[in-house]
Amino acid sequence: MKQPYDEFETQSAGERAALIAETLPKQIAVAQKLPGYAGLKNIDAAAIDGREALAALPVLRKSDLVALQQATPPFGGLTTRAAHQFDHLHQSPGPINEPGMRGGDWWRLGRFLHAAGVGRGDIVQNCFGYHMTPAGMIFESGAEAVGAAVFPAGTGQTELQAQAAADMGVTVYAGTPDYLKVILEKADALGLTLKITKAAVSGGALFPSLRQYYADRGISCLQCYATADLGLIAYETPAMDGMIVDEGVIVEIVTPGTGDPVAEGEVGEVVVTSFNRDYPLIRFATGDLSAVLPGESPCGRTNMRIRGWMGRADQTTKIKGMFVRPEQVAALVARHPEVARARVIAGREGEADTMVVRVEGEGIDADAVATSVREVLKLSGTIERVAPGSLPRDGVVIEDTRSYD
Repeated sequence: MKQPYDEFETQSAGERAALIAETLPKQIAVAQKLPGYAGLKNIDAAAIDGREALAALPVLRKSDLVALQQATPPFGGLTTRAAHQFDHLHQSPGPINEPGMRGGDWWRLGRFLHAAGVGRGDIVQNCFGYHMTPAGMIFESGAEAVGAAVFPAGTGQTELQAQAAADMGVTVYAGTPDYLKVILEKADALGLTLKITKAAVSGGALFPSLRQYYADRGISCLQCYATADLGLIAYETPAMDGMIVDEGVIVEIVTPGTGDPVAEGEVGEVVVTSFNRDYPLIRFATGDLSAVLPGESPCGRTNMRIRGWMGRADQTTKIKGMFVRPEQVAALVARHPEVARARVIAGREGEADTMVVRVEGEGIDADAVATSVREVLKLSGTIERVAPGSLPRDGVVIEDTRSYD
């Protein structure tokens, strides 16, 4: 690492834990005063001083967010500012309303752009959308934080994008992973020479072959994991060894459908607590799957690492005409202390759906589990008992094996 973004990136584990112990209770106390956090009213904020203590608090899901915003528009009683006190109001599909502020790198993207080598002297062609959704503003605020100039290109009009990149001497692309390739190919067709040497991408899968395509053209491409609600969650560095968690959030990996942390290295749902005082999201379930990557990054940054995006945690599946949700599988497990974990498998025989429920543990009463399956899932299925440790630790609790070809 040439130069850390700030002193927080290289803290020792003890220093980071002490800082969290000091700031997290204050953030919980802020959230307790908000009408949207009724479930936190009787919590002792001072006792919530780390990731382990957070696990006792309820999880806030996207579906909860939509319901809260419908009941108390526009932000569900989860912000410390009134709507007119924000600089920007955005809306993403759902619909979900998101606030935003100018200045101060409100979404914290500067840390990622700094890691990607973006800074003074760079011109960023920002190909994220600027209308309705906040992605364009998120990356613009990050570019401002590192001192780079911004061409607010937005989406579409590829020929104009290529021409503008050549005319303005753009050095950095910001946008979805695949759109840069479209711009480069258009520039080639037009006989234009571009100066882009860095790419900061998000919002889609960055496949190894695509990253190599950019590398072959002299472009270093790094990705970050960010959302409209939370801002930056984690980001790649040139070390290319997992994603480092941003200093402005706490990340937990939990069993999908629950708030229960999984063992280090196991795949689970990403749950994030943000230190944003304007919009203090507490244990916000992203619906994405990832896993903790043990150890520290060879780049010198010391925060926890995750493996990046590994799929969706919302595995809701329709079986025999009924939706089965991860939360229901979690409720099924909770009914039976002898069941360590369960996996629902949807299949097909002839023209009929089948359902197998595999339960892991010792001394399991299959008949009792079958009764719970009928009561909780509202379906009947085959119960298969398996030995402890038999089910994959891949974050999947509902597996659909049916072919839709």
